[in-house]
Amino acid sequence: MASSEESESQLPTSKIESQSSQKSEAWFEYVVRVHPHHTDYAGVVWHGTYISWMEEARVESLRSIGIELAELVNLGCELPVVELSVRYHKPVKFGMVVVVKARLANTEGVRLEWDYQIQSLDGQELYVTAKVTLVTIDREKGKIMRRLPPPIKEILTKLST
Repeated sequence: MASSEESESQLPTSKIESQSSQKSEAWFEYVVRVHPHHTDYAGVVWHGTYISWMEEARVESLRSIGIELAELVNLGCELPVVELSVRYHKPVKFGMVVVVKARLANTEGVRLEWDYQIQSLDGQELYVTAKVTLVTIDREKGKIMRRLPPPIKEILTKLST
């Protein structure tokens, strides 16, 4: 039988929490008010809505440093999600206001790892933690790039510093 430490290290959610705690606190914050269309019949945010909010926060994070996602695509680079791990800690409900925190955690080769936390405005309640991995695809060839193009690497460096 594996020790609890070994089994924890294999779980994606424990990886999210342990890596998140080791990073600097350079989070981009995106505030969201929960509307009826975000929820299920019971007034609880539908699980897929959190993923949409995370993508919005990622796009707005890029915009905050003057980069439109369309500009990255125009440089010949697509950024599809290849891995997603989400841990739901507490439900978010209709009428609440939460903050989606996003940061570029790691750029390893052509893999871009983003960390997320969805929490109360005062930071006292943690609702969701997540990690999303994107890869760079050469738009023309439709294949994974071997390395980030220099203009894209320069842009993304702004987010991780």
